[in-house]
Amino acid sequence: MLIIGMNTFSQTILHWYSKNKRSLPWRKTNDPYKIWLSEIMLQQTRVAQGLPYYKKFIEKYPSVQDLALAKEEEVLKLWQGLGYYSRARNLHATAKLVTSQFQGNFPKSYDELIKLKGIGDYTASAISSICFGEAQPVVDGNVYRVLARYFGIDLPANSSKGIKYFKDLAVEVMDFKNIGAYNQGIMEFGAMQCTPQNPDCDSCPLNMSCYAKLQNKISELPVKIKKSKVKIRHFNYLVLMDKNRNTVLNKRNGKGIWQNLYEFPLIESANPLKEQELLAKIENLEEIEIKKVFPWHQQAVIHKLSHQHLKTRFWIVETNQDLKNGFPIKRLEDYPVPVLIADFIETFKNSYF
Repeated sequence: MLIIGMNTFSQTILHWYSKNKRSLPWRKTNDPYKIWLSEIMLQQTRVAQGLPYYKKFIEKYPSVQDLALAKEEEVLKLWQGLGYYSRARNLHATAKLVTSQFQGNFPKSYDELIKLKGIGDYTASAISSICFGEAQPVVDGNVYRVLARYFGIDLPANSSKGIKYFKDLAVEVMDFKNIGAYNQGIMEFGAMQCTPQNPDCDSCPLNMSCYAKLQNKISELPVKIKKSKVKIRHFNYLVLMDKNRNTVLNKRNGKGIWQNLYEFPLIESANPLKEQELLAKIENLEEIEIKKVFPWHQQAVIHKLSHQHLKTRFWIVETNQDLKNGFPIKRLEDYPVPVLIADFIETFKNSYF
């Protein structure tokens, strides 16, 4: 097998990128605020999904100072549907810090950037290299895949040993003089050319010396340690409604999923609940006289998160009493909620708003 030289590898990536890169708004700027925003949004998110959110954020918060001045609820509402909400909370916290301690100017070095909340190795490398030309390699899922396949690396990419090995290799193969373009290029190469499934190997400029192509191991690389077992949880949301068509939402606190988002009163159970079982639990939870209870969907809605699946039912709970802390049903859309609840509200409003 012929492995091309490290310099030739980086030059091949740069040449491919110059011919094939997508026209994306953050590619047309070196503004660290915009680069940072795009990198945070694209973590665990496809470009097609993240792009509309990026445009909305830039329109509403043109600068890091504008974002810092926003209320957290506004930021979470704008982020709604993008998932992994800790990214939005960290984004807001870091905007405040950059504004208050750095006068709105992002630090220029990897070592300083990585100290900021929500910025890890990958994001610090991306910002410092793209915006400030610092020789730092980016290593994300796309880069792992390209390096593993081309060089035939079978170390698990998500193991501590694998992470260090890939980072060291990324340093060896990167282009120091054109680091910003190279980093964007190898990520784009993984996203468009060396894709997870059915990569276009026939048109690949590296195909004559790619280990995975020559050894027919494309589907086997990169290697990853299997995730832990998925946890099943049963959620029962109580959509309380009084005679004035008011309802109630609670704010989620603590360190679990959806921190600081809003949800209907929740009863979590070990198993699916029947109506009588639910009624008994409601009486212990809510001090209201129940007029009527019925499920909105007969079958549970399954909402899949990275390490858990939520089997969820929404129960309409009607009462003639005035709800404490109740507000008009029409205002449900004003609150930042998980996409699971946003989807319910979308169907619910056609009948009750």
